[in-house]
Amino acid sequence: MRSSAALRFVAGTGDARPPAGSAAAPTDAEALDAYSTAVTRVAERLLPSVASLSTPRGRGRGAGSGVVITPDGFLITSAHVVAGGAGGAATFMDGREAPFSVVGRDALSDLAVVRVAADGLVSATLGDADRLRVGQLVVAIGNPLGFSGSVTAGVVSALGRSLPTRAGSTTRIVENVIQTDAALNPGNSGGALADSTGHVVGINTAVAGIGLGLAVPINATTVGIVATLMRDGRFRRAYLGITGGRRPLPPALRERLRRRAAVEVVDVMPGSPAARAGFRPGDLLLTLGGAEIETVGDLQRLMVEAVIARPVAVRVLRAGGVIDLTVEPVEL
Repeated sequence: MRSSAALRFVAGTGDARPPAGSAAAPTDAEALDAYSTAVTRVAERLLPSVASLSTPRGRGRGAGSGVVITPDGFLITSAHVVAGGAGGAATFMDGREAPFSVVGRDALSDLAVVRVAADGLVSATLGDADRLRVGQLVVAIGNPLGFSGSVTAGVVSALGRSLPTRAGSTTRIVENVIQTDAALNPGNSGGALADSTGHVVGINTAVAGIGLGLAVPINATTVGIVATLMRDGRFRRAYLGITGGRRPLPPALRERLRRRAAVEVVDVMPGSPAARAGFRPGDLLLTLGGAEIETVGDLQRLMVEAVIARPVAVRVLRAGGVIDLTVEPVEL
């Protein structure tokens, strides 16, 4: 389903004239330093685009946030905010309240798409987290602890963090997670993490400790997941049936193979595609489908819908020799 997207700027109005006989009120330029001006600008831009989400949860209700990405009602949120439910209610800063339904969710990226029964919404602009730098200003907007429209600011504390996720018995690592010291609390999940231009670069997902919050990055990979959820309601992944980890290569192999590391196969699940293809514990995975593999993240990125039920060439290092295998991944 195609939807248009728009970004609107919010401008304040009002009469700022001081009472007779009093000193003139400071102008915005006088009252705000550069930091405050940047945060204020982001808040004005994004507050209309961030909704408070309420979902049934057992005998109570769960709460979180969502970010409008199209004027006709599509929002991004965290998968765990809408886990186990088909919908709920969304409340916006202008006082509007409307029901929403869950379009799709992907627990392994902790992203979900919901659609609100409303139109004419103020949509946010998505940025690119791959361009962030450590120390850069970021602003978090959400609805922590029931306090709607809360704004906190901080910096990018670290990049490239990993976040374990689970769907049933399947676990996966979300890579390149953003770490920030902007204050996050329960209810911030699903809300926006924005850069100083007001572009959404992350979806807040976890509170790891005081002054330590995590956000799923908005980049080409996650935008693809969101687009697929909007279109199909789910995101399909391929499955090999191995466990493994990154293994640095010894100097002789580094020189010979012109690479620093590979993924070592630690275990092969019985009856899995990897077992049928002849994978063995101790194999070092070098390439899959012609793409080089040095980390588990490299392997995860290749486990996409396009390789499901299709033969894929794999090159492995076994007992000092390079051999070629063919594996046919199945859907996870």
